[in-house]
Amino acid sequence: METLTHGIRQLLRFALLEARCCAFAVALVGGIAVSALLPDLPVARYDLLLLYGVGLTVLAWKVGWDTGRDVAVIAGCHAIGLLFELVKVRMGSWSYPEDALTKFGGVPLYGGFLYAALGSYVCRAWHLFDLRLTGYRPRITAVLAGAVYVNFFSHHWLPDARWALAALLLAATAGTWVRFRIGESDHRMPLALSFVLIGFFLWVAENAATYVGAWSYPDQLNGWQPVSLTKFGAWALLITVTFTLTARSGRGLGADAPARTGVRTGSTK
Repeated sequence: METLTHGIRQLLRFALLEARCCAFAVALVGGIAVSALLPDLPVARYDLLLLYGVGLTVLAWKVGWDTGRDVAVIAGCHAIGLLFELVKVRMGSWSYPEDALTKFGGVPLYGGFLYAALGSYVCRAWHLFDLRLTGYRPRITAVLAGAVYVNFFSHHWLPDARWALAALLLAATAGTWVRFRIGESDHRMPLALSFVLIGFFLWVAENAATYVGAWSYPDQLNGWQPVSLTKFGAWALLITVTFTLTARSGRGLGADAPARTGVRTGSTK
């Protein structure tokens, strides 16, 4: 009974920490949803969302959600995301159908905040879960993450290498564990599994975001449709870009030391 009670308590703590990690993303998608319901806006909705995203970023920094280093990582994710959007929108993968002053190449500048929100999630998870990496191979993982990013562009002209890259990532992260703390207990999870789990929840979030009009896939222009399940795999790969960018800022590296004395350890496999 005590074990069951402890397990439930840990699950609730985990859910609360995850909710705190998602605060920026939830606030962003919530703002997008509310803006879609507001009639006769004085400025274009995409322009308003850009101001909203900037305001969220400043607020998160001021209240201590994100440190200055976190903001730098988030800004990097924003820039990488905008480049990604410019290419994919040009290729017709999805679109932003509304007009705006801050829209270039068919992409509103606020679109980068969708990737910045992912950067905020990873940064906050590193803080709140006290993430540490063991057996991590930073160079090869970063090279493969870069190849994943490039492949999302190049597959429009060259053979799609995502399955080969997924296999190489599995090999590169074999034996790499993410150690995290919930309350007084330490747990661990294979890094590859964390990519898959985050990818799934990003796919769920993408369904919510497209439903409230953040952007639209071609089959959603005449009415919302669920996002293809293939996007789940795409997100599981793309999260590696944000992860390696965050890890390179010096977080959780060199964490092969044993668990803290007197702390209960567990394993999530």
